[in-house]
Amino acid sequence: MKRIPKSVFKPRAFEFLRQVEERGEALVITDHGREAVRIEPVLPNDTSAAGSLTGTIVAYDAPEEPAGTDDWDVLG
Repeated sequence: MKRIPKSVFKPRAFEFLRQVEERGEALVITDHGREAVRIEPVLPNDTSAAGSLTGTIVAYDAPEEPAGTDDWDVLG
């Protein structure tokens, strides 16, 4: 993450904003050496069915194994 002082950002703001957009990297603006503002790119929304599930599965230990018959209420 790139860090720049506020005094450097101000005259070149559009240039830095363009870099954040193109590179996809966040930018931290500092004020007297401490972090004051973070500028991050906006990620595109994926509204597809698969896209909406992104990040929802934490772990799947045995993807090759069949589901057990005890796991299905319909079979009971």
